[in-house]
Amino acid sequence: MKLFVVLAALLAGCLAQKPHPCKGPPLLSGGLYVTTQNERAFVLAGYLYDALGERLRVYETGTLDNQTFTYDYLLYYREQVVYQIDDKGQTCTKSPLKADFPFLHIPGDASFVAQTVLGDSSRPGEGLLVNTWTGNVTEQEERYVATVTEFGCIPVTVARQTKEYGWVTTSYFDNVIGITNPDLLNPPSFCPDADTKTDEEPLDFFKILFRKN
Repeated sequence: MKLFVVLAALLAGCLAQKPHPCKGPPLLSGGLYVTTQNERAFVLAGYLYDALGERLRVYETGTLDNQTFTYDYLLYYREQVVYQIDDKGQTCTKSPLKADFPFLHIPGDASFVAQTVLGDSSRPGEGLLVNTWTGNVTEQEERYVATVTEFGCIPVTVARQTKEYGWVTTSYFDNVIGITNPDLLNPPSFCPDADTKTDEEPLDFFKILFRKN
């Protein structure tokens, strides 16, 4: 009983403190689930996130306009290059990338919305303390709403307003700090000789997730 009282007091103390913008771990891996407001697409994917080298790998399976697709992409934001990898066929294509690296952090100009508990707040160990923030996407009018954990600033959900898909919501799960196999953030041996498709429109994160071919 005393332990419960102490934990309840700690939780109350945390809730009483106003959260501050935060930065998530520079290396993160796990899964993500993406849905669109217009219900045209959903994506269930595994991801590897490297904020130090500004690299992102996404292994995805999803549905767009009732068509199922499976992709494996390696995004190099500093080089502005996307590798589309087919391990089974030992093939690789390179496409131009036009996007800023999606740092998983809450910017300093974000507006605090609320602090809540996901799950059960009445008993210890059954709830997750999270903070929700909102703001504008850098140099764009689109807004975002982001929910992260109070401890560790781990992403839970990020909803972003887009012109093409309406609100796009990304939910993160099975997150693990660090990357167990860093080699997966390097192009496979059959990739370096791939020619960049300079004649095609540059991709960004959502175009990669929701492209049909």
